[in-house]
Amino acid sequence: MTVSDPTITANPADLIGFDSLLSPAELELRDTVRRFVQAEIKPNIASWYEEARFPLEIVPEMAKLGLLGMHLEGYGCAGRSAVDYGLAGAELEAGDSGLRTFVSVQGSLAMSAIHKHGSEEQKQEWLPRMAAGEAIGCFGLTEPTAGSDPSGMTTFARRDGNDWVLNGTKRWIGLANVAAVAVIWAQTDEGIRGFAVPTDTPGYAATPIEPKLSMRASIQCEIELTDVRLPADAVLPNVVGLKGPFSCLNEARYGIIWGAMGAARDAFEDALAYSQQRLQFGKPLAGYQLTQQKLVDMALEINKGFLLALHLGRQKDAGLLSPHQISVGKLNNCREAIAICREARTILGGNGITLEYSPLRHANNLESVRTYEGTDEVHTLILGNKLTGIPAFR
Repeated sequence: MTVSDPTITANPADLIGFDSLLSPAELELRDTVRRFVQAEIKPNIASWYEEARFPLEIVPEMAKLGLLGMHLEGYGCAGRSAVDYGLAGAELEAGDSGLRTFVSVQGSLAMSAIHKHGSEEQKQEWLPRMAAGEAIGCFGLTEPTAGSDPSGMTTFARRDGNDWVLNGTKRWIGLANVAAVAVIWAQTDEGIRGFAVPTDTPGYAATPIEPKLSMRASIQCEIELTDVRLPADAVLPNVVGLKGPFSCLNEARYGIIWGAMGAARDAFEDALAYSQQRLQFGKPLAGYQLTQQKLVDMALEINKGFLLALHLGRQKDAGLLSPHQISVGKLNNCREAIAICREARTILGGNGITLEYSPLRHANNLESVRTYEGTDEVHTLILGNKLTGIPAFR
């Protein structure tokens, strides 16, 4: 039987003894990230969200905790397990989806693309600095008219002598205006290729998308690529086709399975605490049957969601995780997390629409999380194809 850090507040939603399923090392990592979130994110997130500001000042602290590219091996990366990565993601998203998204864009997308598909020179150039938080990366796949169907991208890279010249537009690209390197996916005469694009290259321009009602403590941009000239060695040499970006998207989707439940748990905890303190008709809200039903239903889904995340994490660490299983987790946990956050807001009444409490902020953020890395519809069709053997995407 494992014992969690006594300085960490117990999880009031845990009805099944979830911590007993984790190793001492996993609990230590989880509790370390939870302390960081409680000390650095929760006291400040309301103002960051209201100001629509991503706090670049906490990036070095995340790096010191080994959170950037934490599941990758070598090059200054922590080399932690999939379960470790998931536990950290859940704690970060309990603070805010935007902060967990930063770790995902940096590590699961940009760093993973270079780690999986880059040359040794590209890895040496970028990964140590990215792991240390000295360089931020972004991942340019989606376009204004090519979101769920990335094969429809129109960004094109043509050869010009030994160089490549890129033209096109990418949209909803996290961190693109603060990144030092952009991993850009483009059509070429030989198929879809990835490119490591230093963002100071002439012709690269990133403009934040504003105003937003979701993910306000995060950065999403539109990138314009106008005759961006790159040397031959800018291309990621070890992959051709959509399997390149999809291998990175699956890493990010896996992290969402955990992160969404972190947001749901935090919303539940706010609602539970409020219901125990707020008096209505002479007794706490928590003393009414309807309130207790809401709390129980939320807690049950949180427990089930974390069990699913842990099972998939163990499968991933064993090398047994299938892409359709990632869709199971992403579809279920995002859908349930949004429902939990909305229900938690009802317990808070009118106070729930203020930034003093987390549920509506989490619900708004989860609308984005539910959309990126595959919409509900896309994951439903992936699972429908798995069940029937008949693809219904078109």
